[in-house]
Amino acid sequence: MQKNRIEAAPVNITSLQTFIAIVETGSLVRASQKMNVTQSTVTARLKTLEDEVGQVLLNRQKSGATLTPAGTKLLGYARIMTGLWRQAKFDTALPEGLDAVCTFGCDRELWHGPGRQVFHDILKRHPEMAISMHQGSSADLAQWLLEGSVDMILTYEAVARGHQTIHELPSERLVLYSDRPDAQVVGDGDYIYVDHGAEYRRAHAETYHDAGIARISFDSSWWALQFILDNHGSAYLPEALAARFVEQGQIFAVVGAPVYTRKNCLVVNDAAAQNWSWFPGLVSRLKAA
Repeated sequence: MQKNRIEAAPVNITSLQTFIAIVETGSLVRASQKMNVTQSTVTARLKTLEDEVGQVLLNRQKSGATLTPAGTKLLGYARIMTGLWRQAKFDTALPEGLDAVCTFGCDRELWHGPGRQVFHDILKRHPEMAISMHQGSSADLAQWLLEGSVDMILTYEAVARGHQTIHELPSERLVLYSDRPDAQVVGDGDYIYVDHGAEYRRAHAETYHDAGIARISFDSSWWALQFILDNHGSAYLPEALAARFVEQGQIFAVVGAPVYTRKNCLVVNDAAAQNWSWFPGLVSRLKAA
């Protein structure tokens, strides 16, 4: 008598990508639009995945699709698997003369300074390595690193998850700059508020508790700087971002204004770092900057 055999069917990456798209958009209809396929195709891919897993992954209702307990468990693995697949495709498609790739995620605010230093350090010292750059928020970067979409991230907020290591870097200095060399510390009607995060908001509120509310605010230092250059005003900006414009005489540090600091760090996937003999040197140079 022949014994029954249970064969595990290989999970289709496209089905996993479709599952993630449904979760992110909240419905099969919007997922089909995002992936540029028909709704029936999305439905078929989801059914294939549920058959392979042997569990219902999504509750489908008129109001949208929500995760079941099994779907919640699978979601994290799905993101990791699709992230590794993207990385594998990138690695195997490297041009001639390149034998490795570093995928680097950077907070947009940290590009002017340590972000550019990381990029140019790898570019100049390691001609055999391709570099893939990605900009994102702290939450995006942490998720990408967890999924395997990026090898390391430069961010303000970090919590090590799994096989990751956090390298603390020198704090970023936030200095008050103006387009006028004689600008006032308090009472400048053209003051622009830049949101540099929760710790900065608390410290700024304590220092300028009686200064009133700024008419203009940005969550981007670069946008605030461009506004000052195009118009007038003063704002707290990262010292590394402002340096070139100070040298050119376009903006000036406001004398007597308090200076704030903001922590930042480089977080790396340990498995990737083990293959990079150059990585400890990079970290040392960043800490010495």
